[in-house]
Amino acid sequence: MNLEEYFARTGYKGSLEKQDLETLTDIFQHHIRAVPFENLSIHCGEKITLELEHVYNKIVRRKRGGWCMENNQLLGWVLKCLGYDTSFLGAYVFNPHQNAYATIMTHLLVKVVIDGKAYIVDGGFGVSYQMWQPMELVAGKDQPQAPGVFRFTEKNAVWYLEKMRRKQYIPNQNFSNSDLLEKKECRKVYMFSLEPRTVEDFRFQCTYLQTSPESLFTKKSICTLQTTTGFRALIGWTFTETTYNYKENMDLVEFVTLEDEEVEKTLKEKFNITLDRKLVPVHIKGSYTI
Repeated sequence: MNLEEYFARTGYKGSLEKQDLETLTDIFQHHIRAVPFENLSIHCGEKITLELEHVYNKIVRRKRGGWCMENNQLLGWVLKCLGYDTSFLGAYVFNPHQNAYATIMTHLLVKVVIDGKAYIVDGGFGVSYQMWQPMELVAGKDQPQAPGVFRFTEKNAVWYLEKMRRKQYIPNQNFSNSDLLEKKECRKVYMFSLEPRTVEDFRFQCTYLQTSPESLFTKKSICTLQTTTGFRALIGWTFTETTYNYKENMDLVEFVTLEDEEVEKTLKEKFNITLDRKLVPVHIKGSYTI
């Protein structure tokens, strides 16, 4: 495990001595703009494992991305090595298609404490629900960021994350009713408790999510990456590029449908990903929204 190698991967060149919020934010933003949130392994015949060495090799050396259990595990390890007070938490993701939270704890988060204040650092959600800054763990406070306004609420020791988005301008009206578009302006994201978790708590989920026909991740091939102005996403054959605050209180969402032969080229040019095996794109309509 080599911190210099990790920072070469993300392009971060700032301080490694300070354990403050500004440094944490800088490290975090370099991660989400270099490392995609993606599940492509499932759709090109590879197995996703949670061994830290495997995660490190995949993301740092092979320049791939990963889902929350990979991205946030690696990020948490980096922060711990730098001296941050970190721990893992587990969340239940909201499914807008079913209008309910998942019954299985599938989302791994990082909690970081700085000068007595707790923050949630989540580099593994992707699309427009990917936070761009660590969020202070405080209930009922609007926390505006470039992607929109995030907010935690808390009830009976259960914490809830929600996000308010801007209006959306979609130039290609063929996609104005796409199942990928989030229709609500305020969206629940996930719920969690402050009970510390370990990677071992996610072993079953890691297998389930990549094998069950009920899993979102077997129904869709997903690759998303944050940019300095918004994010890119390739879901099945649909490539989208979102620009935040393109006009006042409005995001620009551009859609294009790719041909089979354009998929690998797009992964390379837009996400800096080269796969070892052939990808079979999948997009069964359902609960994933941007």
